[in-house]
Amino acid sequence: MNVRKIVTVVEEIRTEGGREVATPAKVAVVAAVIANPWAGRGFVEDLAPGIDAHASDLGALLAPAVLEALGAPAEAYGKAAIVGLDGEIEHGSALIHTLKFGDHFRKAADATTLLPAVEKRGPAGVLFDIPLKHITDATIRSHHQSVEVRISDAPHPGEIVVALAAAAQGRPQQRLAPLATER
Repeated sequence: MNVRKIVTVVEEIRTEGGREVATPAKVAVVAAVIANPWAGRGFVEDLAPGIDAHASDLGALLAPAVLEALGAPAEAYGKAAIVGLDGEIEHGSALIHTLKFGDHFRKAADATTLLPAVEKRGPAGVLFDIPLKHITDATIRSHHQSVEVRISDAPHPGEIVVALAAAAQGRPQQRLAPLATER
């Protein structure tokens, strides 16, 4: 796996809606900018060898890093794969939509729910939003949120940005009733 760089972003929200947040809300993102193992090879029918060669290593690299950056237990999480212009969206999906990748984060966060994702293709500096959901109950609305990410020089055409995001809580100042209250 050829990693060009790792980017870590930690956001701490102290005020929301004009009011101080009782406990600052933290969200962390850790992204690896890697060479796309399939770029420049034309249409690759069997992605399995590349998945086997890279997905688990990426999960093992990113999962502990994002939790360390968060500095607190994760309550919400998400993932992303942003493919450079010489690749296919399927290349990013191949790396992140496998238990070889996602189970590293699930185990590290003691999570059980589906790990929400975004995949897209774009040029260096493309904006993308990583969706977040609660780690054990996807119906908890307070934890449905997203975090916006942009890496100014990535992905290059033959690269993929693979990222994990974690939040230590739900949205700041959330006040929606539980989903179960709607009939």
